[in-house]
Amino acid sequence: MSGEKSSGAVERRSGVALWRQIADAIRQSIADGEFEGMMPGEIALAARFGVNRHTVRAAIAALVEEGLLESVQGRGTLIRRQTRFTFPITRRTRFSEGLAGQSRDRDIRLVAEERIAADPAIAAALTLEPGAELLKLTLVSRADGVPVSTSINYFDAARFSGMAAAVRETGSITRAYAMLGVTDYIRLTTDLTARLADERERLMLDLKPGAVVMEARAVNALPDGAPIQYAVTCFAADRVTLKLDMPV
Repeated sequence: MSGEKSSGAVERRSGVALWRQIADAIRQSIADGEFEGMMPGEIALAARFGVNRHTVRAAIAALVEEGLLESVQGRGTLIRRQTRFTFPITRRTRFSEGLAGQSRDRDIRLVAEERIAADPAIAAALTLEPGAELLKLTLVSRADGVPVSTSINYFDAARFSGMAAAVRETGSITRAYAMLGVTDYIRLTTDLTARLADERERLMLDLKPGAVVMEARAVNALPDGAPIQYAVTCFAADRVTLKLDMPV
């Protein structure tokens, strides 16, 4: 193909390289079950996306490097089967309960803790004064040894000063809350965004460059609606399907 014709599948003025757009589209098609077993050939993919074979080849190479595809000599490109979990986001979202029945072992590991001053946005979400001291915990959640999400969590440091120690001891936010006297809590809000993983997230989740994460910004609260936790959680998009179930 001498030139790359327009296609609804890619945006040439988006500022995102065509091969990366195609890699993202292929990754989503695999997640949706459209592609299984062996990938279609380069000619078919080039026609599908309205690009030349070189562009398709670059996208396939990126997904091979990512570990999603595998080049098999004499056969083509194989889709590598990966474990995929379904994680429900509900009024009472809990990591271990959400993956119960899908994995044998589930744990949350504390990888960093610090005390910071609340910026205006987080302070407002937690109904605190700007500049109030927060406890910031960075966690990695695993299922059967596979990292599925990483999160940055903010708590009122005056109220939850023992949260880091409780998480270390229990490997669970819910059980840590119970140790600190909070027997129940609810999901107040959740905002979802899909984007490319940054360097920190790739390291935490063992992802390759170009991998996509689903970011959930959430506020958890006591049953009476008083906010107690602001969290930014990033799920590996090729390992987790988020299922929203948030009745009013």
